Amino acid sequence: MITEPELVGEPGPDGPADVVSGFDRGPSAAGRRRGKALLWGAVGAVVASAVWATAVFAYGIGGDRKPDPRGYRVESDTCAAMELNALAKAVGEPSAEPSTELDGIEHPALHRIRCTVGFTVAPAPDGEEDSGWSTGYQASLTAELHKETDPRPEFEASSTLTEIDGTGVDRVERVPGLGDLAYLVIMEDESMSVRVVDGGAVVTLTLTSWMSPPDIDNGTESLPDVVDQPEMLAHRADLISDTREVMKALRS
Repeated sequence: MITEPELVGEPGPDGPADVVSGFDRGPSAAGRRRGKALLWGAVGAVVASAVWATAVFAYGIGGDRKPDPRGYRVESDTCAAMELNALAKAVGEPSAEPSTELDGIEHPALHRIRCTVGFTVAPAPDGEEDSGWSTGYQASLTAELHKETDPRPEFEASSTLTEIDGTGVDRVERVPGLGDLAYLVIMEDESMSVRVVDGGAVVTLTLTSWMSPPDIDNGTESLPDVVDQPEMLAHRADLISDTREVMKALRS
């Protein structure tokens, strides 16, 4: 163990007690060093406490800082919020009421529900009705309400994914003026999603499309040439508009 070097002429441990009791004398070098160490230690403790307090306030470290629900409600009847008026005007009326999927969660830390709705299958666009092919659309809504932890860090990290459920991500675009943070995610399979985080709520509205072939009598006829799938980006504004309306409905 490294100890303080003894000063020349300083009494040893067996010296008289009054050697160390002279308060009227100036402090020794060792005493000054110890005093400075105590001072800097106190300053460091104050700074560390201030930094820790700032972290607790800003990030909820070690505290009970829960995400702000912002008035959102995610319950079993959440699918009723899927009116999707803008998409209905663009691709056709919904063919049925929204259906609730089975992967919902109702837990003290997280409420989640997922709904889907199909739209009436329309003839192929661009005057190609005579081909027999038709276009189908489906919208799906996933609504989550996080009650214990802030979903934003994971939400931001997910925007860097290059593949989702085995499908490549074509590109990701920011959507301004929607929630705390919002992205438009365009997939390589032509599907398109608007993903939003707002306080403790995460809302994702996805639009997918597919081509349906004409009916063939007992397979004796060959299929006509496949027509081009419609351009999904034409419905970008409709998807964003309906996402905004769904978010309003979830807060009502």
